[in-house]
This record gives sequence, C-alpha cells and structure tokens, in this order.
Amino acid sequence: MLNKFQKIVMRYQNLCALVVVAGLAGCSTITQESGQSLALTATHDGKPIEAECRLENDKGQWNAKTPYNVMIRKSNEDLNVTCKKEGLPDGLLKAISRAAGSMWGNIIFGGGVGAIIDHSKGTGYDYPNQLPVRMGESVVVDKRTESQTSVVQAK
Repeated sequence: MLNKFQKIVMRYQNLCALVVVAGLAGCSTITQESGQSLALTATHDGKPIEAECRLENDKGQWNAKTPYNVMIRKSNEDLNVTCKKEGLPDGLLKAISRAAGSMWGNIIFGGGVGAIIDHSKGTGYDYPNQLPVRMGESVVVDKRTESQTSVVQAK
C-alpha cells in the first residue's frame, strides 16, 4: 500500500523531472567553461610584431607575448589589454564582455536563478575571440560586431 505522499510523488514525478531539466537547460555554469581562449596579436604600421602584453579583468591578470592564444577567466566586466614594446608607444585594447546565448536560456527556462549565478561567476559571458592590438592606438573590440570583423577606434 502506498501512503499519500508516495501517491502524490508518483502522480507528479514527470512534472518535477521536467521542471528540474528545464531549470538546468540554460545554465551556463553547466554548459560553458569559466575560461576562454583568445587570439592575441599586435601590429605596428600594419605589420605583426612581438610585444609583451598584460590582460586584466575583475577575475584576474594574465601576461602573454604576442602572437599567442591566451586562456583568461570570463567575466561580466570588460577585458583591458596593454601591450608594450621598447621603442614603440603602448597599444591599448578593450574587449567588451557580452552575455552568451546560454545566459538568455537561464532567464527564460531557469527563472533567473541560474542567470544570477552565471553573472557572478562570469560563465554566462564571452569576449571577442580576436584581440588585435595596434601599437600606438587605443581600440575597442566587441563580440557583437565580431562577425563583421570591424574594430571601432577610440581616440
């Protein structure tokens, strides 16, 4: 004989399973990594050069020599890059952090709880894959315009 509680659980077990799966479906913490590999390059007068660079956001700091694929920790904050080479003016770049598609899944399916977690951890965000630093210039790269391969100059 089943007690009342067991009868209720059996009756609604499919609904409970569906709610749990839907809540996890959009969770970036589960579907995405906390790190992202970015292609860092530096140029001067249109020619590739080697430069020492520092990448920084609120989750950490990383040093790399261009050209290099550097693994950084994702964040909801923008990524600032400063490259130096003796005899040349510094190259500055700001990579805009944008919400990943999985973040919207969190909001739609998870009721926002997963979005709050992924926002604080940074896993729900992405940076542009290419970081093209131009020595002597300050540039901004944005994931939104990445497919158009446009770089907006900030003077």
